[in-house]
Amino acid sequence: MTKPTILILCTGNSCRSHLAEGILRAALSGHCNVASAGSKPAGYVHPLGIKAMAEIGIDISAHHSKHMDEFLSQNVETVITVCGNADQACPMFPGQLNRHHWGFDDPAHATGTEEEQMAVFRRVRDEIKRVFEAYAAGRKDEAKAVTQSSLADS
Repeated sequence: MTKPTILILCTGNSCRSHLAEGILRAALSGHCNVASAGSKPAGYVHPLGIKAMAEIGIDISAHHSKHMDEFLSQNVETVITVCGNADQACPMFPGQLNRHHWGFDDPAHATGTEEEQMAVFRRVRDEIKRVFEAYAAGRKDEAKAVTQSSLADS
């Protein structure tokens, strides 16, 4: 059986969606395929996002910015938007069963010194971590309940 795909969308696919992708992939530990994309990809992953994730032991340095159209021919079980613009621009994907919208501030708009900008990246990263780890725990609990129910039926 193939693992379900979860696609996280943002407008630029340079920051929030990559933070969420890295956190959710780590939290689900292989239970699902996790990817991110944007409606208007920026073409890069923000270096401070990479740095903020490295601080919590998640390496997203190999991530790259992608357009959401790359996923239109794939089965995507769940779509999660992390900014309002992506929520409005989001198409239906083949096989899509679920859609969630959890909006977060865009740390790429942070100003000031690098340390002041990093404070914003850390705050948003930690907010994303709380939401996506809770979501992952719910998915794992649901999968465990289904497995136990199947075993009881056999």
